[in-house]
Amino acid sequence: MTPSTLITLGVLAGIFIIAVLVIGGMYNSLVRLRNKFENAWAQIDVQLERRFDLIPDLVETVKGYMKHERETLDAVIQARNTAVQARKNTSSNIGDPDSMGALMAAESGLSGALGNLFALSESYPDLKANQNMATLQEELSTTENKIAFARQHFNDSVTSYNTKREVFPTNIIAGCFGFRDRALYEVSEDKREKVAVKF
Repeated sequence: MTPSTLITLGVLAGIFIIAVLVIGGMYNSLVRLRNKFENAWAQIDVQLERRFDLIPDLVETVKGYMKHERETLDAVIQARNTAVQARKNTSSNIGDPDSMGALMAAESGLSGALGNLFALSESYPDLKANQNMATLQEELSTTENKIAFARQHFNDSVTSYNTKREVFPTNIIAGCFGFRDRALYEVSEDKREKVAVKF
């Protein structure tokens, strides 16, 4: 081999090594950001599970006082079950726009059903004085706040991931390796009005 051939091969090898390092760096940064938003989702998932676990206790507490309001209680249970299924679907495909949309719709329905329950329970003075009801309301309120903080962290993480995925030249690597756009977990306009859970 001639010296010029060796130099050419050395330059090509150097370019190849630099390209591999750059591509590897971009790929690894996308993986890190994806893992970050998946971890952020896990925090939301824990809080949603906690809230879903509190709702049957709430319904049982209310049931004894609101015997003639069966339709409202059934609506809360149905909305909870729909939200539980939507959460499971979302957890298996975090950030998928369709599953996130279904979760947001289910959560909005659950918030509406709980809002109706709390508004209706205002008519029952004995229920308002029940210590178990007050404790459950406090736990639900605390859990709602934790969900809001976890949702903000998730949305920040997804935004960082989506931004990295869309900028050049990382967008080329993202397309080649199947890093898809992820949806935020947003609150619908009607939920922005906080549901009053105090008596």
